[in-house]
Amino acid sequence: MIDKIELPIFPLRTILFPESKLPLRIFEPRYIDMVSRCMKEDSEFGIILSRESMDPKMFETYDTGTLARIIDWDQGEDGLLGITTKGTQKFRLIDLNKQEDGLNIGTIERLEREGDYKPIEEFNHLVELLQAILDDVNIYSNDEKNFDSASWISYRFAEILPLKIEDKQKCLEIDDPIIRLNFLEPLIKMIRESSQQ
Repeated sequence: MIDKIELPIFPLRTILFPESKLPLRIFEPRYIDMVSRCMKEDSEFGIILSRESMDPKMFETYDTGTLARIIDWDQGEDGLLGITTKGTQKFRLIDLNKQEDGLNIGTIERLEREGDYKPIEEFNHLVELLQAILDDVNIYSNDEKNFDSASWISYRFAEILPLKIEDKQKCLEIDDPIIRLNFLEPLIKMIRESSQQ
């Protein structure tokens, strides 16, 4: 039997990956209420990519998103609430309903975590490339880095590369890290070649 749960859904034009951090500025009352409830109850909310629509009255999202846990918050000089979220686990959206205050409540099922296995040898060059990139950008502490995990490596590439948002979503939807690395490899090659021109 599928374990279905209901929780708030935050549709965005960005993607949160498992183990990624995403800072957000919160100003709408419905989301301020959601954040304060999540912090009080130490609960998660879902972040999911909204689809671009030609019809402004139409609202659609993709089906696969990531659960977000609030790990830090602050109040900006502009008075807006700033939170930092961390992706925990992927989910599939089954149903979406809007409350009176405009907050979206989704019925979701948590998706099983990927097997945590080492990247195969043919991806050694990608592991080395990611190590070099992360040494430069310094967004992950040494404790957070996990170069022995094909899943962690593939999500980090999907997170930091300047990919089209639909390609990032495809990376989120792929449920095998080796297939994800195979999907990313030609894109990484293309980005590197165009940056060397």
